[in-house]
Amino acid sequence: MSHTDVDVPTTQKAFVPLENNPEVMSHLIHQLGLPPTLGFTDVFSIDDADLLAFVPRPSYALLLVFPISATYEASRETEDAQKEPYTGSGPSEPVMWFKQTIRNACGLIGLLHAVSNGEARKQIIPGSDLDVLLRDAEGLQPVQRADLLYESKALESAHADAAKLGDTAAPEAEDNVDLHFVAFVKGVDGRLWELDGRRKGPIARGSLGRGRMRFVRGLWRWGLGDF
Repeated sequence: MSHTDVDVPTTQKAFVPLENNPEVMSHLIHQLGLPPTLGFTDVFSIDDADLLAFVPRPSYALLLVFPISATYEASRETEDAQKEPYTGSGPSEPVMWFKQTIRNACGLIGLLHAVSNGEARKQIIPGSDLDVLLRDAEGLQPVQRADLLYESKALESAHADAAKLGDTAAPEAEDNVDLHFVAFVKGVDGRLWELDGRRKGPIARGSLGRGRMRFVRGLWRWGLGDF
């Protein structure tokens, strides 16, 4: 598949893609304004009890990375065709959603979705770059939010710093990348939300009780016990 199939138009600004690496992602969110008591970890299963036992608890979000395929694209386009573009804004939103307008930035958008919602957001350090960004974004419509991210020098600098890290050589910002990140979070309404900057808006995937939340892991905090 071509680059334009999986990302935003080639006329837009491009970032170096983030490596799917917990240390890289944790470094980025710490740079932006989450305390060192929050971080990412690998999740090797969402239904195997033995493997889930290795994941620190509680967990606040799941960040999924997967290869784009023709089957996935067809399913996404079919589902999105039935929806109107999202226009929500303000503190009454069940989740905060960001439209992706920066090429190769789906990892960054996924991270922002993971830390901008639910319990994780409550841990953001007051006055940090992330705190200021989210306060500025909250009252904006999705297009204006996207513009805010696009023009944020603090976000671009933190992302560039994190993109240098990892176990493999980073691709160029202009390279074709067919992997995509999607975040799943628990909204303030108790539902499971799929947050993807390529979609028309946030997607509610059903009610999410305390027991089921145990299978939504990825962003976690040390030393707070289970859900």
